[in-house]
Amino acid sequence: MDINFLAILVAALVPLIVGFFWYNPKTFGNAWMRESGLTSETLKGGNMFVIFVLTLLFSILIAFILQFLTIHQTGALGMIGGNVSEALPSYTAFMNDYGLAFRTFKHGALHGCMAGVLFVFPILAINALFERKSWKYIFINSGYWIISLTIMGGIVCAWN
Repeated sequence: MDINFLAILVAALVPLIVGFFWYNPKTFGNAWMRESGLTSETLKGGNMFVIFVLTLLFSILIAFILQFLTIHQTGALGMIGGNVSEALPSYTAFMNDYGLAFRTFKHGALHGCMAGVLFVFPILAINALFERKSWKYIFINSGYWIISLTIMGGIVCAWN
């Protein structure tokens, strides 16, 4: 169960790509700006290079943890303490039988979606409620993350 850094890097690009379409003025961009209290002028004031680099860095962290949420075999690795060389023969037999079980895009997408709906949505909603933001704002941002996490989960789970 090696960590797949290439899958993590590819999955980390997903929030940037989805965000390009999701927050585009032709989709949800204008509604998001209105609900956020932002304008085109205020958005031009940020350092886009720093924003994109930090977004990629944070997305790498998200993709990294998604591997542990979507790939069930990491649980078996945890059961033996993480050191395969000290594992009993039953671990090897288990991995031979089930090492690639549920390692599909569909399965990873399901777990990524569940993380978005059951973890990210409540966090964003709680923050937005205290910030006195609208439900429209909550659903725009949560929808973006649910879609991003669904795709990211599919990538990191299926890529062996």
